[in-house]
Order: sequence, then structure tokens, then C-alpha cells
Amino acid sequence: MIQTIIKRDGRVVGYNEEKIKAAIRKAMLTTDLGEDEALIQRIVDRIGMTGKERMTVEQIQDAVELALMKSPRKEVARKYIAYRNQRSIARRAKTRDLFMEIIAAKNNDVTRENANMNTDSPAGMMMKFASETTKPFVDDYLLSDEARDAVRHNYLHIHDKDYYPTKSLTCVQHPLDRILEYGFIAGHGESRPAKRIETASIIGCISLETAQNEMHGGQAIPAFDFYLAPFVRSSFIEEVKNLEQVTGSDLSHLYNVEIEDYVKKPLEGLEGEQRLLQHAINRTTARVHQAMEAFIHNMNTIHSRGGNQVVFSSINYGTDTSAEGRCIIRELLHSTYEGVGNGATAIFPIQIWKKKRGVNYLPEDKNYDLYQLACKVTARRFFPNFVNLDATFNQHEKWDANDPKRYLYEVATMGCRTRVFENRYGEKTSVGRGNLSFSTINIVRIAIELMSIQDKQERIERFFERLDEVLDITARQLNDRYEFQKTALAKQFPLLMSRLWNGSEKLGPNDTIESVINQGTLGIGFIGLAECLVALTGKHHGEDAASQALGLRIVSHMRSRANEYSEKFGHNYSVLATPAEGLSGRFTRADRKSFGVIPGVTDRDYYTNSNHVPVYYHCSPRHKAQIEAPYHELTRGGHIFYVEIDGDATHNPQAISDIVDLIDKYNIGYGSVNHNRNRCMECGYEDATENLEKCPKCGGTNIDRLQRITGYLVGTTDRWNSAKLAELRDRVVHK
Repeated sequence: MIQTIIKRDGRVVGYNEEKIKAAIRKAMLTTDLGEDEALIQRIVDRIGMTGKERMTVEQIQDAVELALMKSPRKEVARKYIAYRNQRSIARRAKTRDLFMEIIAAKNNDVTRENANMNTDSPAGMMMKFASETTKPFVDDYLLSDEARDAVRHNYLHIHDKDYYPTKSLTCVQHPLDRILEYGFIAGHGESRPAKRIETASIIGCISLETAQNEMHGGQAIPAFDFYLAPFVRSSFIEEVKNLEQVTGSDLSHLYNVEIEDYVKKPLEGLEGEQRLLQHAINRTTARVHQAMEAFIHNMNTIHSRGGNQVVFSSINYGTDTSAEGRCIIRELLHSTYEGVGNGATAIFPIQIWKKKRGVNYLPEDKNYDLYQLACKVTARRFFPNFVNLDATFNQHEKWDANDPKRYLYEVATMGCRTRVFENRYGEKTSVGRGNLSFSTINIVRIAIELMSIQDKQERIERFFERLDEVLDITARQLNDRYEFQKTALAKQFPLLMSRLWNGSEKLGPNDTIESVINQGTLGIGFIGLAECLVALTGKHHGEDAASQALGLRIVSHMRSRANEYSEKFGHNYSVLATPAEGLSGRFTRADRKSFGVIPGVTDRDYYTNSNHVPVYYHCSPRHKAQIEAPYHELTRGGHIFYVEIDGDATHNPQAISDIVDLIDKYNIGYGSVNHNRNRCMECGYEDATENLEKCPKCGGTNIDRLQRITGYLVGTTDRWNSAKLAELRDRVVHK
């Protein structure tokens, strides 16, 4: 006897024979003989009594078809089958319409969900087809009822849901020294240990590219300068050996000679061994420059996925004070300043300068000259961004200026903003770790639903009650995904789980990854703090001190709950200031449909990213820093501080260092600067002329603004979705 039914969305409900009667009755009413209640009851009784205790909807419908075919009313069976087919087609219609838009290369928010992907290309279309068909499978079979309902009702967004079935992790900070020293095998390719700077540079690219195909998020190198520095010296020794062959002299005493700096200098006026030494330094510096140039060009041209999608890559550097490390930093910055191709700004890798007092921030610091160069490069090329190692929450008790591996105790970040540092289940470090998965809560919707409560205090207290409910669901959903991810086998991620993830060297190919991945983080993100506060108080945190206090209370509460979840589930939960791209508009559209246009809340096409002051709000950089800074300590899963500056910053690196001073003064963890940059899409020419309509180099009129979208640059805004384009139009200069 049938007791329960498994619906198409995976839910299990009680058996209800009235629904079967209604379906048969509809089919009968379309025939000449009309309905036959006695026959309907006999069929329903037979199915109910002979069926299994639990059946699927499809099994029930098959049984109805068979019963009707055996009855005197075979014409009803034909009508029932036709009706069933029509319903099936109707359920697939949404997918069909979506596929047709992808096929037609339409520019919409589905095809422009990721600005780093070209979904107009065949491989990009294939990626999108796979993505859009995988998500419903996840909803139906991998999510709990409560998580599925939270997603459907616009309270929760599960990031990279299309990758959910693959069990892949989000991101990792590459311990590149392991690969450079030992090499690796991944797929059908094999990499030997590096011996010279050119090889080391290429292996760095390969590591990032290979891991990108094993993960669904970004790839980063946490200490680019430290990792590549040894190969500057080995390349120098190679140049000295070349000179030995030319001169016939024994110059082995120069192999490890102390070099103050690898700087190109003219050979005129130098004689003997000094001339040979400088020549070797010049040749080495030139090779380092070419290697850095190649690294940047490769990271902007190597497609790691379909859709002409280059590796979502980041590199951290700035604290290696050795002559070799300084050479890597200097030539990387010089190459970045020069640009790629026709002089265009490199989109990747996202570069992050690790700012540290006593190392590179103060005039007396060893790398202060390189910091000044970094500001100059940022003024022209948007990168590097700046991570503040002096922020109280970015410091490590084991950091020692004399430790050659001090980078292990320096926080490194993904360019978009993701941060991994604290660790309950291993060494506190960024190296060899990353985020496992993250999901974002729509705190705006929770606030909107409570706007009808007249008493402000009651409204706010009810908000925290509802927030707790959604936080609980989110924490359980992330734990469920972890439980699914941990069943993956090491051989499914041949590079990640052999050389990159901490502890992975202990795993055999057929071992699960359970024993090592708990060092990663589970991120609880949020979006739209500004709109949430407007719904609760009438003003956002940038314009009202009381709203700022409430905003800090909200995010502090989330941080406390994340700590509780860490204890309860045994994971590294963290709060993330979500870098929303497609999500910023998706949440808004659904809420506007449900609640209409609410001034200051749903009246724009996007919600403000995480805890940022709204992009349209006029304020000074200092005020923006004062408002956003306290949230960085609370959002240890990742955060970023932006400032929009006016005009051409190319010749004003002081404007960049002024912003870094704000980062230092207000204990900000990570920040960057946006400014005007035009790009001719015909020849690649760039400048900062306001309202440029015609390229002064080629005369072309296809001029685009190079801009940052959620932490990374996009070469053309043609790939931005409508919400982010609306946000771009609303951005105002902070002055």
C-alpha cells in the first residue's frame, strides 16, 4: 500500500489519491464520453493497494497509464499520455528558452553572469549549457529541504552551485616552492624541478592553470617574490659560467658573491672583474624582466576553461628584502607598468602588495623604493592592490624579520578579497590552504519583511531573530556541502591533492580528501548592508552614526554565530564580505518583484556589495575609510576597501600612497584604488582623458572604460551584467 510519494524536487510527501483522481478526471473530460467516477475510483483503489510503500511521481503516473490502457476507456489513456507529455514539455520550456538565448549569443544577465568568461564562444556556450542544467540537479538531489526553500525564497545564494556535484573546493594559495623544488605530475603532463628563472616563471603559470581546472574558484601565489628569488641567483651563476667559457677564466668565486642589488648599469668605465660582474648582473636582470613579462602575458592569454576564460589568478609580494627578491619585485612592476600587447593594462594576475612597517612602508625601510614604484604602477595600471600586514588581525606571533621563511606567517589574499589565515585544525597560515565553499545571505530581504512593524526596537529585535534562523540554515548547508566534498578521492585533484593542499602529500590516489580539507574555510557571506539598514532605520551606515552602530552589531553578531558554528560542526567558519557580481542584481530583482520599489532599498538594479558605503553616496576617502574599516576585523573570510579617485592618476602616485596611508591609519585589511582609464578596443591604446570618444592613435571610436568589477579588472564592460553596469554608472568620486 502506498504511504509516501517522492516528488520531482526530491521532497517526500504523504500519498494523496485525490490528486490522481483529478488528473484522470481532466483526461476524461476531454473525451466524448466524459467522466466516469466509478472507473476513476476503481483505478485509484487498485493503484493504492498494489503500489509500493514509497513511490515516485513518475511511477504513479506510469501505473495510471497502464490501468487506463487495460480499462474500457483506452481513449482516456491517450489523452492522459498527451496531457502528461504537455506538462513535461512545459516544465522543460524554461530550460529551452534559456538555451535558445545562449545559442543566440544574447547579451543578458545569464550569459553575462561572469565577466571573465566569453559565453559567445562555442566552448563558453558549452560551459553555460552545463552550468544551467547542473543547478536544477543540485536543487533536486543534493540540497536539504530547508536550504532549497531558502534559495527559492531569495534568502540564500549558494555560490558555484554548478560545481557542487564535482566536489571541488573553491580556492588555494599555492606553495609554489614545493613544485619548483620537486616538480609535479598532473593528467598527462609532467613538470621537472626548475633550475633557472625562465623555467620557474613558466612552472608558476602551469601550476595556476592546472589547479584552476581542478577547482571552481581562484588561484593565488602567497609569496611570489620569495618563491622565485632563488632562481635569480641560479640564473646569475649561469651567466657567470657563460663568462667563464668566453674568457677562459675561473670565476667560481663570483657564484655566491654578495650583490647589493640587481640593477642594470652601463659597462663604460668598468674594467676587469668588475666589468664581468656587472655584465652578469645586467644579463640576469634582463632575463628576470623577460620572465616576468612572460608570466604576465601567459596569465592573460592561457585559457584554463571554455569561454576564453583565463586563470582567475592573484600573486602576493613585496616583503622579500633580499637582492634577488627585490629584483623579482622590481622587474614584475616594470613589466606591469609597460603593459601587454599594444600597451594594454594586464587584467591578470591580480597583484597584491604586502605592506609592512619595517620592511617596505616607511622611508627608512629596505623596500620603500619598491613601494613607491608600486604606487606609481597602481596609478597607471590599477594593480597592485594593498594588503595591510600591520592590521591587528593580519599579524602573526611567529613572524620574524630574520626568518627566511617569514612569508609563512604573512597573510595573503585572493585578489577578489577572499582571505584565509586563522586555522583551528592546523598551522595559522595562508600558504597551502583556501576556501572550501561559501554561501551568501540576503539580509536585505529579511529587513524588508519586517518594515511593517512600527516599533523600531521591536523591528530590529525581530530582524536578529530571523537572521539567526537563516544563519542556522546556511551553516547547516555549508556543513552538508563539506560532508559531500570530503568523500572525493585524491586522484580527482591530481595537483591540488599531491603538491598544493597542506597535508596532501600523505594521501594515496584512492584515499578520500577528508583528512586534510578541514584546514580550509567555510564562508558565510552577506550582501546589501546599506539597503538592509535603510529598511530598518531609514538611513545607511555612511550617513548616520546610529545606522553604523547597528551595522556593526549585525556583522558582529554574524561573526559570533560563525564562531559558534565552528565549535558545533568542527570547521573553520568565517564571515565573508561577499564579492557579489551576478548576485547583486539577482537578489534585487526577486525582492522588487515581491515587495515593489522601495526608495533606498529596491529602487536601484543592484544591492551594495557587502558592507560598502553605497557607490552613489558622496563622501571623502577618509569618511569612507572610517565607516568601512571596523568591518574588516569582523569579516575574516575576506573584505576589501575601495576608493574612486578623479582624473588621470598616471602622474600622481602620491594619490595612491595617500590611500594606503588611510589603510594603515584605520586598521584596514585590504584595499585598492579605482580611477578613470579609457581603452581603445581597436588598437589597445589607453589614457585617462574624460569622455574620450575617438582614439588619438588609430582614430577608432570603439572606446571602453577599463574598470574593476568585484576585485578584478575586466577588459571590456560588454561582458558586465545589467546590475553591475548600473552600479558602474552610479559610482562617484570620493573627494
